Amino acid sequence: MTNDQIRGWVLGRLPEGWFAGPPEVEADDDEILIIGSLDDSDVVTQVPDGQPASPGTRVQRFRQETRDQRMRIAQEAERRFGRKVAWGVEIGGERTLFTTLSVPVMTRLRLPERQVLDTLVRAGVARSRSEALAWCVRLVGRHEAEWIRELREALVRVNELRRRGPS
Repeated sequence: MTNDQIRGWVLGRLPEGWFAGPPEVEADDDEILIIGSLDDSDVVTQVPDGQPASPGTRVQRFRQETRDQRMRIAQEAERRFGRKVAWGVEIGGERTLFTTLSVPVMTRLRLPERQVLDTLVRAGVARSRSEALAWCVRLVGRHEAEWIRELREALVRVNELRRRGPS
């Protein structure tokens, strides 16, 4: 099942009005992540001390009000696609994810690479080699986001060409 097919399936099941536009739907072999933008027009509502209500309040309200429906959609998707489903929202430029997977990944590292991880642990940047490696991956993702996006687009094109090629 392609990501476009998964996205189409998800979009066909979401109730109208949940998000201020179509959500992002990302998937890998383990998980489907659905992230929608919330309308922040009601965030300006005043709370008792005269301060504006926080976007966090809007996120929590959305999470509680949609929980049963999100769970039903997720269970159906998990049966259909064999992957866990996670949800998230974005409001005011801030992204909040609900119960996403953390999947172990096996890797083999030589001494110089292990020393990098051990330095991050000793410096208190991470609590373990595993956490240090995850930190490194996030750092690369943040600083090389454009290159990674181009690489993903190129892979989509390669897969299309393979599909059309001789069998």
